[in-house]
Amino acid sequence: MARDIPLGNGRLLVAFDRDYQLRDFYFPHIGQENHTGRDPFRLGVWSNGAFSWVPDEWDITLDYLDDTMVTDVGLISAVLGLSMRFNDMVDFHENIFLRKLVLTNTSDVQREVRVFFAQDFHIYGNDIGDTAVFRPDTGSVVHYKDKRYFLVNVFYDGTGGVRGFATGHKEHAPYKGTWKDAEDGVLSCNPIAQGSVDSVVSINMSLGPGESEEAYYWICAGKSLSEVTALNSKVLIKTPNRILKRTTDYWKLWADKEKLNFRLLPENISSLYRRSLLIMRTQIDDNGSIIAANDSSAVAFNRDTYSYMWPRDGALSAYALDMAGYPEVTRAFFALSERLIEKKGFFMHKYNPSGTTASSWHPWVLNGKTQLPIQEDETALVIWALWAHYRKYKDIEFIKPLYRSLIKNAADMMMSFRDPVTGLPLPSYDLWEESHGIHTFTVAAVYGGLMGAAGFTRAFGEGTLADEYEAGARSIQEAMDKYLYLEDEKCFARMITMKGEEVLTVDRTVDASLFGVFAFGAYEAGDDKVASTMGQVYDKLHLNSPSGGLARYENDGYYRVDGKTTGNPWFITTLWMAWYYIDSAVDMEGLERALELLKWTADRALPSGVLSEQIDPYTNQPLSVSPLTWSHATFVTVVHKYLKRLVEMERCPSCGAQVHSKFAQMDES
Repeated sequence: MARDIPLGNGRLLVAFDRDYQLRDFYFPHIGQENHTGRDPFRLGVWSNGAFSWVPDEWDITLDYLDDTMVTDVGLISAVLGLSMRFNDMVDFHENIFLRKLVLTNTSDVQREVRVFFAQDFHIYGNDIGDTAVFRPDTGSVVHYKDKRYFLVNVFYDGTGGVRGFATGHKEHAPYKGTWKDAEDGVLSCNPIAQGSVDSVVSINMSLGPGESEEAYYWICAGKSLSEVTALNSKVLIKTPNRILKRTTDYWKLWADKEKLNFRLLPENISSLYRRSLLIMRTQIDDNGSIIAANDSSAVAFNRDTYSYMWPRDGALSAYALDMAGYPEVTRAFFALSERLIEKKGFFMHKYNPSGTTASSWHPWVLNGKTQLPIQEDETALVIWALWAHYRKYKDIEFIKPLYRSLIKNAADMMMSFRDPVTGLPLPSYDLWEESHGIHTFTVAAVYGGLMGAAGFTRAFGEGTLADEYEAGARSIQEAMDKYLYLEDEKCFARMITMKGEEVLTVDRTVDASLFGVFAFGAYEAGDDKVASTMGQVYDKLHLNSPSGGLARYENDGYYRVDGKTTGNPWFITTLWMAWYYIDSAVDMEGLERALELLKWTADRALPSGVLSEQIDPYTNQPLSVSPLTWSHATFVTVVHKYLKRLVEMERCPSCGAQVHSKFAQMDES
């Protein structure tokens, strides 16, 4: 089930599903150590003898407060005669997950109400050896194991401290879980449980007809009891409302950093742009890891998750963030990349959020021969994105320590990892991680990476080396013409395999990733080869189903709904077509086509603004993981490209001055 609302601060990440159930609780790395299990952290309400768990009998609306990483969630129960409004947040600075509740009696009778919060921790990802204990010294319930502590507390009636609670056993016959203890409206106050355990705390209110009361609930996360106790004291001393306000204000400042001229965009696009930046930030660890997606529901599909850093996804996300004006975030990614790159100049398949090498299905031996188990585009795109970063920010002091160990190291690898006869990069795995060969997307990325390395070496005074890197890139582009472009089809091949100069096999599958031939600079977007290729990408992959959008490639089986379509629409592939329309536009008609695809994306985001990886071709419902960082990054990139091109094209016909500015403050001056 999609994660409709993620909240995070770079160390602590929580995520709710579409039923407003807390499903993921990551700490101390974004995407690593998910301290939840198969069941959610439940929210229940007892009133005047009746009980209901959310989402049963509740109408739910899920959203964020505008331009913040604070939720705005509404719940209404006609059966109970109650409404609830929640503002959830993770403090921008401290590891505190806090929820504000405003409870309203919508009936015409007096109501005694008890709200129950059930904690179902699986600390370190398992439920063996956990402890849940009520601590009278702090008036809280604490879950702990080894170096992970989670302190639960509440504030209502002007007083902090848990007054109704229970701890107990779960998921082991005959115990379903302590959450069942809440269903009669009375908690047992059992003070401690060990093993496979959970807990429940309650908030009690008495409301007359039409009356409202507010309350707060929070969880402090830390590596020791003293750490979470200190965080709990901060909440009580500063007051929960001030904690909420400071985080709300922080995210408003963060999201409004660049002050783009949003008047040039439809409201739903500008709103999704800002929301995309905020959602991307929730998926980035403070150590620089840009995680693909943190949605534990993927485990049910393939017994693994997307909670990893792929250097490719990270590089393209960093590119978007740099365009949007967040270099402090991307510098952490590039610095981490310098620490991760192998001595021989390449990146492994993917990495855990902490920076260690992650699970992989790329073998070191293929058909009895030793190989590098890499996707070379990942190495190339990090250098390509870093060069784009430097061109914008000129932060030479930051680049200097990366120059030899990251930039030249990767460039030398890309130069040597080529076929001496054809000049093409040697076979590696494709960006979809499915096939091994010489892929057009990878080749185009290597071109971009080598040209970026040439730019760096020229800037650092190594002109001869820069000439070598640039010559290597040019020879790759010539080889693309010779071996990868199919004259009969007027389209680039997705992949070829070769022996010497002999092309053994050609994969003619039309693939949206062919957009790479212009995106990384190997060809101009207006080149006839590019135009013909991208025309076929649209013709073959655009879906005539109710959803529209573009599939990943012909007959894509990944999460495929049925055989009536060539695949499911992906946000990144649809936005790649918009990217092409922008880069190839010679008049406003081209930009209008791009704008329509931006509108298409915004119309299919979840109400909270979350973009998944794919959507159902008939219902537009999310498929695979959500949010997908790459989807949001591509949206941000394309919006920036659209605005830049719009400003360039709309000039005064008499004097050539810009009619619009990309930046609001310039536009208003």
